[in-house]
Amino acid sequence: MIDTLTGISNRFALMEYIKSMKEGNLFLLDIDNFNNINNIYGLEVADEILVEVARLLKISKPNSTELFRLNSDEFVLVSKEFMTKKELATTASSIISFFDNIDISVDDLDIKISFSIGISVGDSKSLLNHAHVAITELRKHKRAAYKIYDQNSTYILKQKENVYWVDKIKSAFMDENITAYFQPIINNKTKKIEKYECLVRIIDDGVTIPPIRFLEASRLTGTLSLVTKQIIEQSFKKFSGTDYEFSINITGTDLHLDYLEEYLLSHVNKYNIKPSRVVLEILEDINNLDDPDIIKQLDSFRENGFNIAIDDFGSENSNFSRLLDFSPDYLKIDGSFIKNILTDNKSLIIVEAIVHICKRSNIKIIAEFVHSKEVQAKIVELGIDYSQGYYFGEPRADID
Repeated sequence: MIDTLTGISNRFALMEYIKSMKEGNLFLLDIDNFNNINNIYGLEVADEILVEVARLLKISKPNSTELFRLNSDEFVLVSKEFMTKKELATTASSIISFFDNIDISVDDLDIKISFSIGISVGDSKSLLNHAHVAITELRKHKRAAYKIYDQNSTYILKQKENVYWVDKIKSAFMDENITAYFQPIINNKTKKIEKYECLVRIIDDGVTIPPIRFLEASRLTGTLSLVTKQIIEQSFKKFSGTDYEFSINITGTDLHLDYLEEYLLSHVNKYNIKPSRVVLEILEDINNLDDPDIIKQLDSFRENGFNIAIDDFGSENSNFSRLLDFSPDYLKIDGSFIKNILTDNKSLIIVEAIVHICKRSNIKIIAEFVHSKEVQAKIVELGIDYSQGYYFGEPRADID
């Protein structure tokens, strides 16, 4: 069973070969950014590159391995011989180095390619799957490198946990166990509760589960927008008889689905709540503000009277330039800086810079993770407008 393009053994031959083994070693070689080659040079050139890659792999592979073409830009090396971790690493490094030092010449073009290599060892039934997992984990951090599958890695354990929570979140929707909790936000001038943040929880057999445990599973199952809708419904109902402001976390998924404006306005009318009492907290990093469609939505929210907050500012890729371009109503400083503000001078410097910019731009500031009297005193000293954290109250199902 031969691949008609490259002349090497194909996917079906690979499956038969693996079935003939009890255990072994498998190297999954995935060409990095091969879609770019297809898009730039076209399919004909891309096919010629694959033919040349196959030829070079036959030259550079260890004699003890068999070579197969799995898919378009994926090749596989399989060995039945036992290999130590050092030998596995040496084999992968040699292939990466070999292609790093040559150009592939096609139609007067000199093209450089690299591989991400996933390596798996052991039971033949799981070799290919484990190698795919290893590449997925590798590419979260880098390319042109290799990764040996490790069932005890943090990534694998997280994937197993996600599988567990995929089932849990399905059950939570069926049993109506998605619940809104509310955490107070204090006005640092009046010393009174002025608003609440609405936070999602799952109640599972009487145990309250925080979102860090299940939100990724919700993303995987496509239920993030359903979670948001549940929290909107429960929050509007909770605050309909009060004067408090309340904030609701909005994900990038919610914005890309473009359903929020109609849904929010229907609840404004249903519960007779002024939009000015509702703060929409943008959960994703500020990179969302590069998307014209999202900017258009957020501007429309503000035209309808809703307030906008940027959450976790200072984390990941947040920057002052995009902040000033958008100029939200509120900014919530990433809690890691507040938590360490008394002991880490870098955190203090960052918070001082954020406060300075926000004051000059008329953006109200909220400090999260305020956990002690001493931290609160520092927050007040810095002139931060609002405080939120366990020092004032943890999230609860009821409001004061």
